[in-house]
Amino acid sequence: MSQPRFYCREALSAGAHVELPEPVARHAVRVLRMAPGAAMTLFDGRGGEYPAQILRIERDRVYAELGAWNDCERESPLAVTLVQALQAGEKMDFTIQKAVELGVRDIVPVESRRSVLRLAGERAVKRQAHWQGVVASACEQCGRNQVPLVAPLEKLDNWLARPARPGLRLMLAPGAKQSLVDLPPVSEVQLLIGAEGGLDPQEMLLAEQAGFQAVSMGPRVLRTETAGLAALAVLQALWGDFRGG
Repeated sequence: MSQPRFYCREALSAGAHVELPEPVARHAVRVLRMAPGAAMTLFDGRGGEYPAQILRIERDRVYAELGAWNDCERESPLAVTLVQALQAGEKMDFTIQKAVELGVRDIVPVESRRSVLRLAGERAVKRQAHWQGVVASACEQCGRNQVPLVAPLEKLDNWLARPARPGLRLMLAPGAKQSLVDLPPVSEVQLLIGAEGGLDPQEMLLAEQAGFQAVSMGPRVLRTETAGLAALAVLQALWGDFRGG
């Protein structure tokens, strides 16, 4: 995957001539210094990818011709939804980016009682769009052709009150007696991770009532930006595509 890969939201089709989205075109021309004839890979998030070649460049506008559709996927057989409490600073971007690389299927940002960051209204909508952009960029880098969805931000209590989806529900809790390796294999997991101060006791109670099982990642207390990513790696090693084959 040495060729540049770009995500295009509009549906693509084999043999089509397309104008690349403005941010993609700007990156191709100004950052990568690509010229007419240069090869790239395009994907629209609907599965598969297309080899493409730049036809012409008009200032920052780039036009490309698509080749045959390649039915290529790099998705894990384990469907993991990361329910992540808001993190301060750039931690949220980092967590989302690395979670995509680790194969997470969906991301649900939630505001917990110990979240330092608070978002509402237009700020929350803009931040969701920003996080979706982080997801797309991570997919370009790691080779995924299906783009995980970042759900709208909501309070954790409200999210826990929703009907449970199928699958195993887990939350990391220091001191929990159960380990991830103690659990039987599953194909779908919802993983709940607290903010900087962890989950509030009342939130943990609500989560347990919603079917979440508390699990431990060892004797050390992990930071919020470490906990979810470490758990995702373990889950992929146990039941996902880190096993190989």
